[in-house]
Amino acid sequence: MAGARIEITYCTKCRFLLRASWMAQELLTTFGDELGEVAIVPGSGGIFEIKLDGEVIATNQETQEMPDPAQVKRKVRDLVAPDRKIGHD
Repeated sequence: MAGARIEITYCTKCRFLLRASWMAQELLTTFGDELGEVAIVPGSGGIFEIKLDGEVIATNQETQEMPDPAQVKRKVRDLVAPDRKIGHD
């Protein structure tokens, strides 16, 4: 799945831009060869949501808790680079 697209939607009123930027950096650092694009999209309503090729892989909308970065990286890895080891995985 070379050239996968990540979209991170963040709430501007909640000031989640720094978190979205950091997550984008983490994903690009880890999966730079497999990703074609990482987009950071302004939103509202407390949203922090990550999509991979249009499919939601992490969101705070159901639990009101921020997605765990390690879990997000594992999900992305499982979809774009299943043979890769990351961290202590």
